[in-house]
Amino acid sequence: MTARVIAEETFNADDYSEELGAAPTNFDVGTKLSFENSSIRVWEVRLKPGERGPFHTHAQRYFWTVVQGGIGRQRSQDGSMITREYSVGDTNYSEHSPQDPWVHDFENFGETDMLFITVELLD
Repeated sequence: MTARVIAEETFNADDYSEELGAAPTNFDVGTKLSFENSSIRVWEVRLKPGERGPFHTHAQRYFWTVVQGGIGRQRSQDGSMITREYSVGDTNYSEHSPQDPWVHDFENFGETDMLFITVELLD
């Protein structure tokens, strides 16, 4: 299952220049670290309507799954912006590394609380 794309747009990266400048050292990929050991990190991503998690860097393989869905907007470092509808059970896997990191933010663009679980694979 994968989230449905609602819109693909661009944004002005200058509006987020300070956050984008700090993003390469921001590895907090969720709003709360729930568990960590030498193999994994488990993050909660919980956002109320209108809340936005700042730009951060994914430098590990990881997957996320939706626990409580809604409408999310994601801006990427390249200036692209995608709005998606997320449903319970939607899951995605991504491969990133320190040599191939990915920088983005995430905003709850809907009218209901959203909750994702993100698991970083450290081994």
